[in-house]
Amino acid sequence: MPSSRKPSTALLWLARLKPDTFTLLLVGTVVLASFLPAKGAMIGVANGATDVAVFLLFFLYGARLSREAVIGGLTQWRLHLLVTLCTFALFPLVGLALKPLVNLDILTPDLYLGVLFLCTLPSTVQSSIAFTSIAGGNVAAAICSASASNLLGMVITPVLVGLLLSKAGAGFSADALTSVFVQLLLPFVLGQLLRSRIGGWVARNRKVLGPVDRASILLVVYGAFSHAVNEGIWRQLDVASLVKVVLVDGGLLALILVLTTVISRRFHLSRADEIAVVFCGSKKSLVSGIPMANVLFAGHAIGMIVLPLMLFHQIQLMVCAVLARRYAGSHPPGYVVAE
Repeated sequence: MPSSRKPSTALLWLARLKPDTFTLLLVGTVVLASFLPAKGAMIGVANGATDVAVFLLFFLYGARLSREAVIGGLTQWRLHLLVTLCTFALFPLVGLALKPLVNLDILTPDLYLGVLFLCTLPSTVQSSIAFTSIAGGNVAAAICSASASNLLGMVITPVLVGLLLSKAGAGFSADALTSVFVQLLLPFVLGQLLRSRIGGWVARNRKVLGPVDRASILLVVYGAFSHAVNEGIWRQLDVASLVKVVLVDGGLLALILVLTTVISRRFHLSRADEIAVVFCGSKKSLVSGIPMANVLFAGHAIGMIVLPLMLFHQIQLMVCAVLARRYAGSHPPGYVVAE
């Protein structure tokens, strides 16, 4: 007779902490680049393939993103303003405040640069919407805020990177901004312009085109870490440094989650809107971040710079999965889940 015992609390927690498939693929790509990095003539091939992958990634993103989803939710301007300010103002200010960690030898200059970079990135789209839905929040507002964040990030993130790096004393070429507009914004705009012609086809073939996004990111990661391995990243980075980055990322996420919750309540937002602000305002996009880093930091140790973002990606998924379930299980009597 089958047992009717429920899984233990420990097993449930372990299930929640299980990395998602894409994270495992990212780790596998880093391992591959560590043992078999692109060298010699293959470096040129990898760089060319990466440029094509990034162009295709942002072209498809432009073709998929619905302008109606952004425009249609602008009536909830307070909520969207809060998400935008948390994403592009609060995060960068906290990032600047972490600079003393370099002087304390907690972070190397390149790792701090990576933390500062992730603070400038737009919010995620898929996970922000998914966690808002699980938690019983305002899904329509989450769709609008997350989409608008990514649209704004195409312009704001490169500008913020230039401003913050000058504040942090790091070098940054103005040519990098031009590269962003040519390699990222141009294909995105082309995708938007052609959306009326190919948007339906892209939507119908989402399952086929979905892996293209992931494959593009993995290719960029392979190229970035190949360069980093050739430059000796694993001679410069030990286990203690990795642990420190995880702790800094975790502390950063915890602080932002607390601040977004407090700010939402000070603005007297409804519980559904608070959930949307918390999940949209605390996320950072790996999908946008890695291609942007590849363009903005050409010639830098890109592997070291994107490492904090890759770790933050997994931490935010694990923490927000738990937080979404806590929200869902603690709604007051009579609470109506927003559609």
